[in-house]
Amino acid sequence: MQAVIFDMDGLLIDSEPFWKQAEYDVFSSVGVEVTTDLTEVTAAMTTREVTEFWYAKQPWLGASLEDVENRVVERVKYLIETQGKAMQGVHDVLNSLQQAKVKIGLATNSPKDIIPSVLHRLNIADYFMAYSSADEVSRGKPAPDVYQLTLKKLGTEAHQCIAFEDSLGGIKAALAAGIRAIAVPHANEFDHDKFDLAPHKLRSLSEFNHHIGNALLSQP
Repeated sequence: MQAVIFDMDGLLIDSEPFWKQAEYDVFSSVGVEVTTDLTEVTAAMTTREVTEFWYAKQPWLGASLEDVENRVVERVKYLIETQGKAMQGVHDVLNSLQQAKVKIGLATNSPKDIIPSVLHRLNIADYFMAYSSADEVSRGKPAPDVYQLTLKKLGTEAHQCIAFEDSLGGIKAALAAGIRAIAVPHANEFDHDKFDLAPHKLRSLSEFNHHIGNALLSQP
């Protein structure tokens, strides 16, 4: 195990409620009727995809898509910087990996501007050698692009790396990049069979250890 790449939202930080809040606040302000059912559909999308989704459903006047997207990002940043909390086990696993001299990276569908807000809020910036956003590639997750870019930044081959993901789209992205994925589903989804796609599953990052990581990489 030479490297580990982490997803961000819902894995390192409990930020998914912030995205839903920002989505409701901003799109409602331009006249969109935001429904809970449809926010479940948009949860795995990039911010631009979410903006285009709502505009296609209920077009608004007086603000560009870019402007509305930026409002969402700024709202999420504010919520992260004032209320963000780490998910269980984050600091322990990062410290353990750093002590073992494992390269640590981050690959997220979130806008690049949000990454520093998360890392500094959780006081974990010094652990990461590289991070990548869907902003930097042509396709977000579940495409492998953001993982491939992070591997390149880390100078690591896919077969030497594992990835932590809390979503099906993220798991698909890691596997498509040739990286072994560990699923860390939210409690209400832990038993869902969609996570069987991942070679290994944990209830939290606290359950991870080097034995699991190296055993995973040794599987054919």
